[in-house]
Amino acid sequence: MSLEQYTGQIIELDVARIVDFGYFLTDGEEDVLLHKNETDQEFQEGDKVTAFLYVDSQGRLSATTTMPAVTVGKYEWVPVVDVNDGIGVFLDIGISKDILLGEEDLPALRSVWPEKGDMLFITLRVNRNNLIYARMASDQVIQEISREARREDFNKNVHGYIYRTAKVGSWVSTVDGFKGFIHESQRKTEPRLGEKIEGRIIDIKEDGTVNISMLPRKQESLDEDTEKLIAYLEMRNGAMPYGDKSMAEDIQVRFNMSKGSFKRALGRLMKEGRVYQKDGWTYIKEEK
Repeated sequence: MSLEQYTGQIIELDVARIVDFGYFLTDGEEDVLLHKNETDQEFQEGDKVTAFLYVDSQGRLSATTTMPAVTVGKYEWVPVVDVNDGIGVFLDIGISKDILLGEEDLPALRSVWPEKGDMLFITLRVNRNNLIYARMASDQVIQEISREARREDFNKNVHGYIYRTAKVGSWVSTVDGFKGFIHESQRKTEPRLGEKIEGRIIDIKEDGTVNISMLPRKQESLDEDTEKLIAYLEMRNGAMPYGDKSMAEDIQVRFNMSKGSFKRALGRLMKEGRVYQKDGWTYIKEEK
């Protein structure tokens, strides 16, 4: 049987002979080169060597004693190291050659492609030409590695990485081991595939998966909105032509917030005595 069948896998081979630039390893029928740059060990003829087989940049089957984070059938989170429009993204699996996740396996929307530093949960696949590519974990694979959330996990802060994205929402695997879903209404912008996100658990389903919100809690949101209004007032020398009677459309355009959020923030500032309204305008209250 050909050594090519072990491409993308770890195999034990024997040192057949030693050359200036490395070692030729054999299974008794075929040889493969272990270049001296691909090992930090020294071997003698007849030694057994545990090696990972891959195809180098010249298309040749090669060996390395550096163990990758993933092999065919084994999944792991690995970082994106390069993005190439029209081709895909390249991933660092721990060996000298980066592995491609092709454009056809990425979201149709370019804006949610992974960026350098994002993390993807992948395994390896070998095509008919014996070339190695990355394969994203399926929803079922994520389910198998996940644990069920419990009632006490409700409202818990979580963070994790996006493993699937769509207009209706994003799917996330958290570092706690939860499988979660972020509905489009629970995010301000659509996160990238592989992006690290932070949020909180807002629902626990019967199967132990969770719904997550990336939106700030009401108090956090209120603090952010009040500071936004104060900053705008200060920029306009303490006065703005907006108040609780202003049109919702005008508020949305100017402050990127709903009228309800605007009124809550304005009401809080008035209650704290920081602003007052007059004739449809809002003014910062001067300190006496």
